[in-house]
Amino acid sequence: MSRVIILLLDSFGIGYAEDAAKFGDAGADTLGHITEWCARNRKDGSGRPNYLFLPNMNMLGLGHAAEISRGKKLSFPLSENDQNLSGACGCASPISKGKDTLSGHWEMMGVPVRFDWGYFSAKENSFPDALLSKLIEDGRIPGILGNKHASGTEIIKELGPEHCRTGKPIVYTSADSVLQIAAHEETFGLEKLYALCQVAFKLVQPYHIARVIARPFVGDNPQNYVRTGNRHDYAVPAPEKTLLDKLFERGGQVHAIGKIADIFAHRGISKHYPATGLKELFDTTLQAVREAEDNSIVFTNFVDFDSSYGHRRDVPGYAAGLEYVDTRLPELFKSMQSSDIVLITADHGCDPTWVGSDHTREKIPALFFGKQVRPQVLQPMKTFSDIGQTLASFLNLSLENGSVQDIFYQRRD
Repeated sequence: MSRVIILLLDSFGIGYAEDAAKFGDAGADTLGHITEWCARNRKDGSGRPNYLFLPNMNMLGLGHAAEISRGKKLSFPLSENDQNLSGACGCASPISKGKDTLSGHWEMMGVPVRFDWGYFSAKENSFPDALLSKLIEDGRIPGILGNKHASGTEIIKELGPEHCRTGKPIVYTSADSVLQIAAHEETFGLEKLYALCQVAFKLVQPYHIARVIARPFVGDNPQNYVRTGNRHDYAVPAPEKTLLDKLFERGGQVHAIGKIADIFAHRGISKHYPATGLKELFDTTLQAVREAEDNSIVFTNFVDFDSSYGHRRDVPGYAAGLEYVDTRLPELFKSMQSSDIVLITADHGCDPTWVGSDHTREKIPALFFGKQVRPQVLQPMKTFSDIGQTLASFLNLSLENGSVQDIFYQRRD
């Protein structure tokens, strides 16, 4: 049997999708714009450009995947050697109706989101009065603050002091199908926040909202308020069986690191590994790889690329994060068994140079690596589900959506 190891760099798009204009994202390019920013703005000790340097991902074909997605090469190379190719590489286009986290993950695991999520579209006074009244009543809180679209880091600076003074939680949303509640871990209480989010999750179901997210923070003034790693997502389950479900039902193991378990509503998950921050997430991934038996998936979401860098439009942070993960890849390669395959991918874009603070509708990389993988540049994939179907075939499973990519030296039946 075999093991699949998935490193999902949350929001790491590689060029705008064909339907990006419908989302206001025509021209978005997370990777491409980061490479250009680094060439313009980062300098070494001699004043020469300090280009984005991703030699290991480039060895797996990231540059080739970006070229296929964008229709042209990146403006600047990702390493000194663009010729050696050690993996099968390509790009995949989204077909789900949204550009959100759940849509991207579910589609990749074989369940495209073909229905419309509900949204709280109004920028101000975003939530229905009836919903807020019921949240206050059932949640036993003195009221709420916010009630608008906002950046999570900015709204706690704006309303954090009033929240701590009054006990009213901060309730806000974004362009995603989501209701988020921010509260101070110490003055409000973490368990109280989780309980309130569970109440909210039940209340938003008639509105077809995908997620409610608990956003705890700490600090004693707006200058040092910081969100903690105790975030918790309450998500609706996928409407059909995902690859994780099918492997789990067959007796396989799914090791979920970071927010993967929340994204799949803890369904089809064998073991959940809480972890936050790129270092801890990578360390925990290596731990899970050591623990995982045959017939397993190890699945990590590196959320920082989205929450800390993409949404905050932090280009240097995003670049440094990519370079950090790239330096850790050899550790993973050394820990692989001969029958393992690694996939490096994403779920959507979040171009840190783009207007606003929301996700961007982009194609994603699909970089496959392992001794059984034949190095090659793949044709563009028409759906993220092609990635999942390829992994399913490797595990002797089959999904309802997607096409198998011919990446193995020997096709598996």
